[in-house]
Amino acid sequence: MRDAIEARLGELLSAGALHEAATCALEAYGREIFGYVRSILDSDTDANEVYSQVGEDLWRGLNTFRGGSSMKTWLYVLARHAAARFRRTPWNQAGRRTGDAQLDVLIAHTRSQTQPWLRTDVKGRWRALRETLDPDDRSLLVLRVDRKLEWKEIARIMLGDADHGAALLREADRLKKRFQLLKDDLRRRARAAGLIEGEP
Repeated sequence: MRDAIEARLGELLSAGALHEAATCALEAYGREIFGYVRSILDSDTDANEVYSQVGEDLWRGLNTFRGGSSMKTWLYVLARHAAARFRRTPWNQAGRRTGDAQLDVLIAHTRSQTQPWLRTDVKGRWRALRETLDPDDRSLLVLRVDRKLEWKEIARIMLGDADHGAALLREADRLKKRFQLLKDDLRRRARAAGLIEGEP
């Protein structure tokens, strides 16, 4: 099915039918991309805003898409970059929403004093544990575990859409090692939080 979608997208792009190509891409992959965005951000509101930006980036960049990867992979790249830009904006950074410096300090302090897994139910505790990861680790976890993408595809998403040749294989190997360290760290933290049995 994915091959048929990618072939159709290729036909539309070759014909210069950018509006139809954008529509087809979002209909085929939009829910999956939004799910990814929601998984790497902390709220539905933020995810909605970033996903809107992904749509805008798709529309603006579609005429430059050269097919160095699948459209699906390129959409993941756009989503990852849009989320990173969103997080870099000072207003969107944690602890910067009130505009009152003293209140921001108090919010940051109380957030750090109450461990995330103590504030939520069991399912929420796993989500909270995931949300403590840095953005790249969270992204890696979602792409490999939730989306079950191949390592080369994940490497392409993490590096960007350009053709990276041998660098792509090196990045895939690096990400495999990073993923193993991430799994070990999550296991340790889950034990410490009482989410799984065993010594922390």
